[in-house]
Formats: sequence, C-alpha cells, structure tokens
Amino acid sequence: MTSPVQTEDAAASTPPDAGNVSGDGIQEAKTPAGLSPGQLMWRRFKRDRTGVVSAIVVIFFFGIALLAPVIKMMYGKDPYTLYGQDNLDLLDDFNMPTGGAGGISADHWFGIEPNLGRDVFMQLVYGMRTSIYTALVATVLMVVVGVLIGLLGGYYGGKVDYWLGRLTDFLLGFPSQLFFIASMPVVVAAFVRPDEETPTSLRAAAIILVLSFLGWMGLSRLIRAATLSLREREFVEAAKIAGASPWRIIRKELLPNLVTPILVQGTLLLPSTILSVAFLSFVGVGFVEPTPDWGRMFATGADIYEQDPFYMLFPGVAMVIFVVAFNLLGDSVRDAFDPKSGR
Repeated sequence: MTSPVQTEDAAASTPPDAGNVSGDGIQEAKTPAGLSPGQLMWRRFKRDRTGVVSAIVVIFFFGIALLAPVIKMMYGKDPYTLYGQDNLDLLDDFNMPTGGAGGISADHWFGIEPNLGRDVFMQLVYGMRTSIYTALVATVLMVVVGVLIGLLGGYYGGKVDYWLGRLTDFLLGFPSQLFFIASMPVVVAAFVRPDEETPTSLRAAAIILVLSFLGWMGLSRLIRAATLSLREREFVEAAKIAGASPWRIIRKELLPNLVTPILVQGTLLLPSTILSVAFLSFVGVGFVEPTPDWGRMFATGADIYEQDPFYMLFPGVAMVIFVVAFNLLGDSVRDAFDPKSGR
C-alpha cells in the first residue's frame, strides 16, 4: 500500500500526439507518459532561474570545501605556515601587511594575516571547510531528532504527545545563544583536563552536540502538525485495518508524505547553523587557534579592521553569498515541491 502524493492536474502527464502512421496506413495513438512527483518537482525547479543559480553557488562552496587539500597542493601554501615570520618583507614594523589591499599579491591572492602572516586565501578555504561540514553534521542530527519526535508525538497523540510537547516547550525556553556560550566550556571540560590541550575533533563534537541539542524543536513542531493531519487520512486508516504495525505506518505511509517539509526546513536550517558555528568561534568558545574557521577569522578581523579592513572583506563576502544563496535555494525547493505556496 502506498500513500498518495500531490501531483499537478494538467502537467502530470504528457498530452498524446496526433498519432503515428504504421506501415499499413493505420494511425496508432501514443499512450500518455506520466511524470512522477520527483520529475514534476525537477521540471518546476529548472524553470526557476534563481533556484538554479543558487544551487550552482551552493555546490561551488561545497566543492571548494571538499577539495581544500587539492587546492592547497595546487596553490602551494597551507593555512598554518607563518609566512610573515619567514619573509620579513611581508609585514611592516607594526606587523601589518606591506603593500596595498592587505598584502594582496601574485603569491598571496587574498593577502596575508596581520601579526602572524598566514595566507588569507588558505585560511578562508579551510575555514569554509571547517564551518560548513561541522554545521552539516549538526543539521543532519537536528533533522533526524526533530522528525522522529514530531512523528511520534503526532501519530501516537495522548500522553506521548503531551510529554514530548512539554519537553519541546521546555527546551524552547532556553536562551539559545547564552546557552551555547555557557555550555561549550562545560562540555569540553567534561572530557579534557584543564592542563591539557583540547583536540580539534573534540571541539567539533562538542559544537555539534550543543547545536543539535537546541536546534530540532522548530522542525519537530512542524512535523507534528503535519502528522496530526495525515494520520486521519484514508490511506492510514486502511493500513491500520490491514494490520500494519505503527512503525510500518510511520515509515511507509507518513514519512514519504513529509519529505517536502523535511527537505525545505533542512535547507533553511543549514545556513543558520553555519552562522551559529561562526558565532561560537567568534566569541571564543568554538574553534580556537590554529584551526581555520570563519568565525575565528571574523574575531581576528574585528581587532584589526581599522589598520587592515581588507582582511574582513573576503570571508565576509563569502559568508554573505553562501547564506543568501542557501536561503534562496530553500525557497526555490519549497516552490518546486508546492507551487501553490508562492501564490
């Protein structure tokens, strides 16, 4: 038994041709070819130029983050070497980049970092890699937890829905930004002694844990509301009469009809999670030296923007482009799945 999925009325099938004439002179009509919901979504998405351009930009950023080691090999520099300390001509007496525009040159495309003299281009590439993939893992956990709790509460109702709803309300009462700042040192200190250096992998795990802990509630409420509507539909009642277990109904009947809100909300969650990762590093409780990170670059730039405003230019422009493109992509995906939502 399969659950119904919305399709367009007129565009769901290809109109038949006038027909082909066979060798005997008899006209044969072609059978209309139906389009699946996925094909309809893809057709609508391809007509949206904003969505296509946004998807290209997002794929470009993910590709840069994925190929960071290859770019390092081709570029011939890395994000950790102190080039300003090795070459005294790159920094002046005040440890600011020599030349114009933050030390931009053929050797250092985006200039060099004040004080330490690291390559800004490689800092940005590896900073994107750190922020994007940390936020991606955290977003996946948010989606999984939010969908699971929303499905359970919406399908079972009663006491299950009541207590899961109260848990959601309780966590929504936390001031998220303050909780992030206060909990990160506690999570790290639980695994590392004060006299030991915290591994980058542990910091990444702590950031993912803290962000995912308070990031699933909005999606959970959305899935719960959609599940409450779907559980009264005829195909769910038929599955119950046929003897299907609750887990099978949730997995086979309800979940396929919730793909659209899950995908749309996931695309909107990721850019906000990236901003949260950058925020934690900016205030000093996320990634720290020498790990490259978008937020840590902003923290460095905030201290020297008067002496070297170009240092903030490239990471700032890159983050704005990525976040805007991902938000536009989320809107385009929503419109492609549900064309009536934009009316």
